[in-house]
Parts: sequence; structure tokens; C-alpha cells
Amino acid sequence: MTFSRGLLVTALSLLPTMGQAYELSDWESVTEAARGQTVYWNAWGGDPRTNAYIDWAAEQVDERYGIDLEHVKVGDTGEAVTRVVAEKAAGNDDQGAVDLIWLNGENFAAMKDNDLLYGPWAEQLPHFPLTAPEQNPEVREDFTLPVEGYEAPWGRAQITFYYDSARVDEPPRSISALLDWAQAHPGRFTYPQPPAFLGTTFLKQALLALTEHREALYAPVDEADFESVTAPLWDYLDRLHPSLWREGERFPAGGPQMRQLMGDGALSLAFTFTPSAPAAAVLDYQLPPTTRSYILDDGTLGNVHFVAIPFNAQHKAGALTVANFLLSPEAQARKQDLSLWGDATVLDMSRLNSEQREAFARDGRAAESLPPPSLGETLREPHPSWIEPLEKAWRQRYGAQ
Repeated sequence: MTFSRGLLVTALSLLPTMGQAYELSDWESVTEAARGQTVYWNAWGGDPRTNAYIDWAAEQVDERYGIDLEHVKVGDTGEAVTRVVAEKAAGNDDQGAVDLIWLNGENFAAMKDNDLLYGPWAEQLPHFPLTAPEQNPEVREDFTLPVEGYEAPWGRAQITFYYDSARVDEPPRSISALLDWAQAHPGRFTYPQPPAFLGTTFLKQALLALTEHREALYAPVDEADFESVTAPLWDYLDRLHPSLWREGERFPAGGPQMRQLMGDGALSLAFTFTPSAPAAAVLDYQLPPTTRSYILDDGTLGNVHFVAIPFNAQHKAGALTVANFLLSPEAQARKQDLSLWGDATVLDMSRLNSEQREAFARDGRAAESLPPPSLGETLREPHPSWIEPLEKAWRQRYGAQ
């Protein structure tokens, strides 16, 4: 996901100090202040399963807390961030149109660095201890950056490859093997066009596998020799592109289009950032039952995704209440259910009672169809400052094709 940092403005700390109708240390006061509020949640709207889950969450917070949760569907998180930036530039410090944002990575970094977030608050949510942050430090880190309570975790993701076992006997198990496989099976693989999130993610995955300077990727990009670090990536793509779908002259717009190409039989191998997505697509008859999922032998990129509250949100109490509900065992188990969405939980099972753990063991129709993959090693995301230069360099080399 891309975002122009040139639009950002420097801001002072903007935590409200007057007129608060609640105290974070008194959760009952938060839910009381939330009652009757309308919370505008800006979240990606490109997947029917995700949208249906958010609709369910809206029903629940209405019934339980009297909150009207409105899903503001965005194609890119940067759209919501840009709106907050524009409001700040106009002097709108307390009447923002965005109450909650689903974000991570460079968008979180941009907002946090420019004091565009309310907080810290996340670790004061009653359900936050269920993540066991001491044992799972990734819930306190976003693309190498400390979260420091400015956003709350609510799901996990990891690059997962999938293929049609009726067409592919043995899929490639590494980035280098992927090149060999693509050259032996021209037109049967592709990746989304950057700056689409999944396309940029593929660039990062390949770069981590190919560069001799991996440690440089976990520090700000301006501290590294960009050309030297990324040279193996461009050499790799120069050799890969002629063997891609449409000979690398056209690229899918995103993950859903790539999945459709798999379903139509145009591709034999693809990937997603949601490990359960291939299995869910089989259940929805979007992919053939011969679809199988796997992780590269050396691991794949993975991260936690979060929700955050802008500094000028009008309905902070409502947003806090929604964020806490999203971390509840009930909401997390429903989200992970393969027949509903299949997004992995951020809760630590050791913190749940036996009845709560049992809810996570139920997988809808999964046992009757395609089981979720066994996830392998998770590779840490590079520093967010690498994203924009990578996308710019890709456009310069391949964008005009």
C-alpha cells in the first residue's frame, strides 16, 4: 500500500486533555460513553468474506454496546490516511470523519511519526492480555517499529503459495526454484502489479531471498546502498518476466484477480497473504478441489495487522469499544473460522479457558475439504521506508510495459 508522505504535516502531541467523557483506566466509563455513537471504520472493502465479517461485528456491537458501526470501504488504506492528513492541515483537531482504521506498515509509520494517532491506548483494552505480548512480541511491533500502544492487533497474515495439484506435481519450494519452474511452465505464474499490496509483498519476499545484505532491510533505507542491496532483485525479475502470464507485459490488479486467474485455469501457481484463503476459495467453489497450499522452505513474510484511532476521531470511546470487541475470544474465533473468513487469531490459546479454545478448534467445513496449510518459518517485514523506493524502482523498470 502506498502513501505520499509529502502530504503529511508536522503536528504536536494531540491527545485530548479536556472534556473526556471516559477514563481508560475505568472501562465501564468507556462503554458508557460509547453508547449511541456512530463509529466510522475505514477498512479494506475488497473481499466479500471480510466485508461479511465486519457486518457481523457491526451487529454485535450494536446489540451489546449500542454502537452504530459503519464500514467505510477503501481500496487502499492510504485513502483514509490522506483524509486524516487533510483534516489536520485544515485545523480539524476534534471533528474527524475517520474513527477507526485497519492499517499496518508504512501507513502506521507515517501516522505515528507525524502525531496523527490517538494514544497510547491499546494495552489498556481489557482483552489485550489475551495476546500474551511477553510471549508474542510481534503484537507490539509493526514492520520493525514499536507500536507503543498506538494500535491494537486483530489478525495475522503470512505469504502462502497455492497450486493446482492436477496440473503441478511438485511446486517450487524457493524463490530461485520459482524462476526455474516459471521458465519451464511459461505463462502459468504471475504476481500483482506494485503498488498493489500483494505485488509489493512479492518484491520484498524475493529481495529477502536474493540479497546478500538482508540486515540492511531492517534499518531505514537511507542508511543503505539501495542499488547494491536491490540489484539481485532486478536481475531476477528481468529473467522472470518473460515467463510470466502475458509475458510480464500485464499484471493482475491484486490478489482477487490472481485467484480468479487460478480458478479459470489460466494459472497453475499463485500466492496470497491470507493462509486460509485458498481453502476458503475451494469451499466457495472459486478454486478446484485439487488446490493445495504450502510455505516456501526458507519461510515467507508474515505480519500482524492492527486497528488504530486517528488523533481527531469524533467517537473515540466507540472506537475503543469496537477494538476491544475485535480482540474478544468470540470475535477472534469467528474470524478464524474457515467457513466464514479464515483470518488467523492474535490470541494466545494458553490465555483462554477450555470452552474458548474449543471454539477455535471448529473449522466449519474445512475438514470436509481443504485443510489450512501448516505454516512454516515467518520472515519479519523489512523497515517500512523500503516500500516506496522499491515501488518507484519497479515502476521505472517495468511500469511502462
